[in-house]
Amino acid sequence: MKKNSKIYVAGHRGMVGSAILRKLQKEGYNNLALADSQQLDLRSTVAVDEFFKEHEPEYVFLAAAKVGGIMANDNYPADFLYDNLMIQNNIIEASFRYDVEKLLFLGSSCIYPKLAPQPLHEDSLLSGPLESTNEAYAIAKIAGIKLCQAYHRQHNRTFISVMPTNLYGFGDNYHPQNSHVLPALLRRFHEAKEQNLEEVIIWGTGSPLREFMFADDLGNACFFLMQRYESPEIINVGTGEEVTILELAKIIATTVGYKGRIGTDRSKPDGTPRKLMDSSRLHGLGFHHQTSLKEGIAITYEDFLNKIAVYAK
Repeated sequence: MKKNSKIYVAGHRGMVGSAILRKLQKEGYNNLALADSQQLDLRSTVAVDEFFKEHEPEYVFLAAAKVGGIMANDNYPADFLYDNLMIQNNIIEASFRYDVEKLLFLGSSCIYPKLAPQPLHEDSLLSGPLESTNEAYAIAKIAGIKLCQAYHRQHNRTFISVMPTNLYGFGDNYHPQNSHVLPALLRRFHEAKEQNLEEVIIWGTGSPLREFMFADDLGNACFFLMQRYESPEIINVGTGEEVTILELAKIIATTVGYKGRIGTDRSKPDGTPRKLMDSSRLHGLGFHHQTSLKEGIAITYEDFLNKIAVYAK
């Protein structure tokens, strides 16, 4: 990408899209085409076509998606499947028709089979059944991957697909039911401290292993891959590091300043015992994350406190 290249970041208000936008602006890329969901309905083929016709982007970061936690995915599968298919189909097709030089599509680690060997390697795609609770979202993302690969094969377009691990950071979702595990725990420990609760109970044994990446590290990785990766084969983006849920809870408790006990409810499910991405393909290209989990959680907590202050006004 040249500094004056026209770049479209789809989903620039979201956690991932905003991280990509911050990286672009930091590096001096300011010829940006941006539109939020109020200005542009990405589910509308006509609206997306008009946007591409007007702005003629040369590079596209496709970070827009309907996202949510397990409960939301499980309760609204039709919404997650339809909305995400429409969003990505419209942008990928418009990128083809308006001769976008390169497109980067953001997938998800949930594309991999529920029982795929750990760490999760790119070759595990479509090798077994998916996790049922987020199957609709995963199928939409797999369709996006295959569409990018199809345009590469049939039309020789450089449309690449990136699979990030579990993310957290600026602009995360802290909804009590619809958020993911790290922001959900951060909110719970903050509220426990504010209410002087003696104990916070986490589901299961606390033994499952998970990998977490600060969203701005993913933004840096996307910038890196847009510059250097050309293959239609998917590529994982992770840290290669993992912690147990109980260890995560302890880090968050320390960050928040919660002094009470951390208990476990073994009557509740643990979920998948381990979920780690094999990011050796990315690391082999020379990219490694920069933000430690403790550092990233501290930054995220400050962002959470700022949001509370805004909501309180």
